[in-house]
Amino acid sequence: MSEGPIPASERLNALLSQAGLEPLDPVLAHRFEDYLSLILRWNARINLTGTRDENGILSRHFVESIACARALPPGIATLLDLGSGAGFPGIPIALCRPEIAVTLAESQGKKAAFLQEAVRLLEIRTKVFVGRAETLATQFDCVTLRAVERMPKAVAAAARLVQRSGWLALMTTRAELGALESCTGPEFCWQQIAKLPGSESRIVALGRRQISSPV
Repeated sequence: MSEGPIPASERLNALLSQAGLEPLDPVLAHRFEDYLSLILRWNARINLTGTRDENGILSRHFVESIACARALPPGIATLLDLGSGAGFPGIPIALCRPEIAVTLAESQGKKAAFLQEAVRLLEIRTKVFVGRAETLATQFDCVTLRAVERMPKAVAAAARLVQRSGWLALMTTRAELGALESCTGPEFCWQQIAKLPGSESRIVALGRRQISSPV
């Protein structure tokens, strides 16, 4: 008798182990499996992510986002994922760091509808803001960005949404980091860079806001 396919939860944990990261506990791993199933269903109708195959989503989007969640410093209570798209890294952060109240900002209506369905299905303490994050009046302990359009402009907008002593977490490449750092202005001190699994160039960089500036 041939064995059935390996569950996505087990494949995700295998990828985490290969990357030198701690595997997820079984309950959390199954929640990521539910998230993957939802992405695949919606990806058949709208362009959530250019990566269409399960293993690609697991290895690129899930593992990177879990690594980002674990790289975030302790003490973060509120987080904005700017240009959340399919929910990376905001939803994995909400799953892995339940102490953080996450807001997913997405201006495209169809993607925002997906995010709202994901929040409902996964039962996470997360809000979805439908609109451009630049219009938000709230500041956050941390703002994350990953592969958004017009990244330099988005980084400048994100910097204004970080409260004093808060963090800006950029998922980018080493080659792009210098230009993006310059978009944040002198208020930010870049304190930590963590290499993302599966790539020699992709990183998550953490900058901390040292002083206040007008929003």
